[in-house]
Amino acid sequence: MRIIAGRYKGHVVKSPKSDLVRPTTDRVKESIFNYLNNKIDFDGILACDLYAGSGSLGLETISRGAALIHFVEKNYKVATVLRDNISRLKAEKFSRVFQNSCLSFTSELCAESYDLILADPPFFKNDIYHVIHNIRANDYLSKDGILLIERSIQTKEEDISNFGIEPAKKLGDSLIYIYDWELLQNQSITQ
Repeated sequence: MRIIAGRYKGHVVKSPKSDLVRPTTDRVKESIFNYLNNKIDFDGILACDLYAGSGSLGLETISRGAALIHFVEKNYKVATVLRDNISRLKAEKFSRVFQNSCLSFTSELCAESYDLILADPPFFKNDIYHVIHNIRANDYLSKDGILLIERSIQTKEEDISNFGIEPAKKLGDSLIYIYDWELLQNQSITQ
């Protein structure tokens, strides 16, 4: 995997050798960031990469100008690879790694709201519904923020039922769900 644009363009992001990680393909990542480029200005934003894995999505966000990104990754071995990717890019001043479950991380009140939240859970991990509920309940998304979730086409019916929205994009086997602050506040999210 490579970083597509910005200050780290072309740098390789290592992926952990683990069944716990399903890295976003470069093609899907490029489509996600093409969409986001039309919605937000990355310069100086505060962002969060939930289920961070190798950090590919968050590192792309830093590369495009984010001031700070919080990476949330529970698995020790995966978080070690994430920290190595951050170190190899010399991106420590833009990064903070939380070795915690996303459910636990989002269950606490947020000191600052995020301008961008990226959530790429393992495709069949359904704690994402509780995580989204926590994001709304604890004000994790800023009023101008975007929450983007990548899920499998195989969980489409369950996701639509639980998220209360249709996918915004289909990218290969991935479906992308997008909330802005207002939609997040007004949706009935099953938990």
